[in-house]
Amino acid sequence: MGEPDEVAVRGGGPPQETGGAGGRHGTGEQSEPPTRRQRWLARLAFAAAIAAVVVLLLPGGLKSIIALLLGLAGLAVGCAAAWWFLANRGIVRWLACVVLVAVPVFIIVVYVVAALLWEVVLAFVLAAAAAAAGRAALSSGHASAGPPEYPAARQHQPFLIMNPRSGGGKVGKFGLKDKATALGAEVALLEGPGFVDVAALARQAADRGADLLGVAGGDGTQALVAGIAAARDVPMMVISAGTRNHFALDLGLDRDDPASCLDGLTDGVELRIDLGLIGDRTFVNNASFGVYAEVVQSPAYRDDKAGTVLQMLPDMLGGHQGAHLVVRVGGKVILDGPQAVLVSNNPYEGGDIAGLGRRARLDQGVLGVIGVKVANAAQAAGLLNKAARSRELTALTAREVIIDSDQPQIPVGIDGESVLMPTPVSCTISPLALRVRVPRDRPGVPAPRPRLDWARLRHLALPFARTAGGTHAARSGIS
Repeated sequence: MGEPDEVAVRGGGPPQETGGAGGRHGTGEQSEPPTRRQRWLARLAFAAAIAAVVVLLLPGGLKSIIALLLGLAGLAVGCAAAWWFLANRGIVRWLACVVLVAVPVFIIVVYVVAALLWEVVLAFVLAAAAAAAGRAALSSGHASAGPPEYPAARQHQPFLIMNPRSGGGKVGKFGLKDKATALGAEVALLEGPGFVDVAALARQAADRGADLLGVAGGDGTQALVAGIAAARDVPMMVISAGTRNHFALDLGLDRDDPASCLDGLTDGVELRIDLGLIGDRTFVNNASFGVYAEVVQSPAYRDDKAGTVLQMLPDMLGGHQGAHLVVRVGGKVILDGPQAVLVSNNPYEGGDIAGLGRRARLDQGVLGVIGVKVANAAQAAGLLNKAARSRELTALTAREVIIDSDQPQIPVGIDGESVLMPTPVSCTISPLALRVRVPRDRPGVPAPRPRLDWARLRHLALPFARTAGGTHAARSGIS
């Protein structure tokens, strides 16, 4: 295997665009000249940020600075206490629980005693307003381009699989079976009794001549049918009748009205998207390794989720239980001994510690990889610090990822379904492998939130500002 096209990103930022197939599409950065609205939003961001500092520091001076530092220290102690609570049992866990409750109370008391509570609250509101205005200014204001749309041929034998229990009974609540049948689709309900092989059901339908395979169910069921649809080169229809519907969300479908997905049968377009492969299985969202997969694999998890998590985490976080994972990309060890690894079909947007949210594109031709390695309370507290976070959180993109272990097989969560897989586990991307039929009229995928870049905001807010060589403004089209 040759060198992959991937860029590691430290500190929990968004995975960077890669070259080759991973760089087919732009990053969403604006290239057109800024609008008047963007300029004024940038100025509003600076005004709100300055006001937040003034409100916080001017009334109390040194007292305000001390109170602010105590608040930041309290946050760090809270993160450390959360680690102690999860990584220990017995008296240490309950002492950590006391600290978790006491820290926010202590911070509020400090601000009240210092007569700074309203200043702190107002400063946080102004800081949030500055961030919101700044991101709005850096956004082009256009919806995400999304994958290209292709004309959809009329389907003569659509076949839809529906799980009546999925999503709390959405199939029955929205009358999906009757509506699909009225539109000419054959519908198979997963009513049992016993286990129903969804993949075999889809494969048999394709053998009978089905020219569209659809699923109303959870993402795990969607992934099974996606593999069959890709192999047979027939379009797939996603109906958002699951509980969370992450796949439908990233396709821009309406998650609140599953019946609207059926409009694709009569007025639809086709998208070409990537599929993730793990061994011989496909995944549409992600494959998880480590803590989450180990916990879900436990027989006790189904009956007592919270209790099982609290019982298993101390040994797993301490390295006394669970498989030792090694993550390799391009033959190089990227992570050794992480507690959790998430491999996704295209990278998730960044912006939070976990790096999770939604995927703006499903056709970039790369996997997203996020790994977490936290060994002690100090590192858990360090997740609050973007610079320190680089040691605990790793994010990158690649076309192939190998997860190895000291165990012959490891649990893996594939789109929420827990399975055991022999090691090493290979995850790859199959670019543009799946044809997806979606309604022409749908909510769509919003453009990803831009990174809060104060240097770019300065050039928006002050059009006469220049860098040392004046090149930044010239490249940005700002005069």
